[in-house]
Amino acid sequence: MTYDVGTIVVGCGNILFKDDGFGPNVIKTIKEEYLKDKEAPEDVEFIDAGTSATYYIFSLPSDAWKKIIVVDVVDYHAEPGSLKYFSPFEMPKGKYENAHNWAVEEPLQDLANKGIDVVIVGCQPQEISAPDIDLGLSESVKNAIPKAIDMIFKEIGVN
Repeated sequence: MTYDVGTIVVGCGNILFKDDGFGPNVIKTIKEEYLKDKEAPEDVEFIDAGTSATYYIFSLPSDAWKKIIVVDVVDYHAEPGSLKYFSPFEMPKGKYENAHNWAVEEPLQDLANKGIDVVIVGCQPQEISAPDIDLGLSESVKNAIPKAIDMIFKEIGVN
C-alpha cells in the first residue's frame, strides 16, 4: 500500500510533564494559528503523536512517506529553548526511551536506512517535570515555538 502524503510532521511528547509537551504544542500551534485560514500543503500531514510516537513510528509502512519530520525535546546541553536539526543517527544516547525501553531513534534510523528522509527538530528543554505533573511549557521553550515552525516550514518548502 502506498500513500499520497509525501511528508509527515510528528509532534512527540507528554504535555503533562512541562517542556516534554513541546512537540504536541508545536503541532497544535501550526493547526490553530498558521493553518487556521488555509489548508496544509496537500502532500503534508501534521500529527500530534503525544506519548505514542514510538508506536506510531513503528507502525508506519516503509513506503508511506518520503520525509518524516519529528518535533521533540532533545537534551543536547544547550541553552533552554535552543533549537537544532538532528538526524536519527545524531541523537544523544540514552534519553529517548518509552515505558517499554524502546529507543525512539531506532525506528527512525530504520526508516532512514530504507531511504526515507528523517529530520528531527529538537528543542533543548528547561525542565521535564516527570514524574510530577506540571502543565505548560517554560517561557524559553514556549518562545521557541515560532522558530521551530519556521524550521519545519523550511523543511516542507512553505514560506
